[in-house]
Amino acid sequence: MRKTFVLAMLGSAFASGGAGAIVALRTPVDLLPQVLYSTLKKQPLATETASATGEVLLKNKTTDLNTANRPESQDASLISHTKESARFGRIMQYAVEQKLPDREMGDIMQAIAQQFLGAQYKANLLDGSPEETLTISLDKFDCVLFVETVLALARGVAVKDYAYQTFSDRIVNERYRDGQLNGYCSRLHYFVEWIFDNQKRGNVADIAPQLGGVSLHKKLNFMSKNRSLTPPIANNDANYHCLVETEKKLDELSINYIPINQIRRVYAQLQPGDVVAVATSIEGLDVTHTGLVYRNQNGNIGIIHASPSGTVRISRDLQVYVGNIKNAIGIMVARPSDPRPLLRRG
Repeated sequence: MRKTFVLAMLGSAFASGGAGAIVALRTPVDLLPQVLYSTLKKQPLATETASATGEVLLKNKTTDLNTANRPESQDASLISHTKESARFGRIMQYAVEQKLPDREMGDIMQAIAQQFLGAQYKANLLDGSPEETLTISLDKFDCVLFVETVLALARGVAVKDYAYQTFSDRIVNERYRDGQLNGYCSRLHYFVEWIFDNQKRGNVADIAPQLGGVSLHKKLNFMSKNRSLTPPIANNDANYHCLVETEKKLDELSINYIPINQIRRVYAQLQPGDVVAVATSIEGLDVTHTGLVYRNQNGNIGIIHASPSGTVRISRDLQVYVGNIKNAIGIMVARPSDPRPLLRRG
């Protein structure tokens, strides 16, 4: 569930996990997209406007991935040139230099994720505005924001799309129900629905069942039952009542998860970049944390994640990490879909 307040409230429930750090242009500079070209040339984009926070905000409106080529408008984006666009440009430059589009999707995911090692963990990043806005940050993350950001970047890199605008459209496509930003209630607050909704649009595939996972039905109403903990519903009756109706619809969904003592058994079937979510026994809640499968140099499976203990880090053994989280019962697993046509990947 995208409730970072849960992580703050249950902070003592998490183990810190181990931390670690890993980490000529094939494409001529004049063929790179404008945002990357301008960053490399250290010239601001004509459409950029500095924001006080260095975060990207798009005004509340309905949008989807089909709007990727729309012209820039006054309310399209507020980007800090010295922060967000520069970071985005460096990541895209790294992707080109390392020929990431030539790699498997999982390898692209892991390579991109590693670029954020040491970035700050920050709770409640998406709830800072009285109306729902698209918030994008490339220097601080909650656990779900980290997963969404890496997935959106990797999907763009895979198809050699290095434009910032389509990256932000991919975030919308992942974060909101049916890929449409239309108010607070359109956000996918519970991670079981995040997986279900993104699977419908071909962004990920729920692979826990094929890994021998078990299915769990439980009533998801933690947010409405703890209304005071979330400002957008604590002080807004319309948001609250809409959320209650959304929670009722989640009764149709199953939480497919690998029990903790079975996680190591499926290591060989996991791929770098697989999305993992820690399923919980807490009443009314589906998951308490998310991250990405990380394949260590020795082949063992860990997790790279925005940790509530402070930063984006690598915990070297996935089963050990999950086993040290209070109330954890196992992991949900969703595999990022490769957006490239099969012929191009062949």
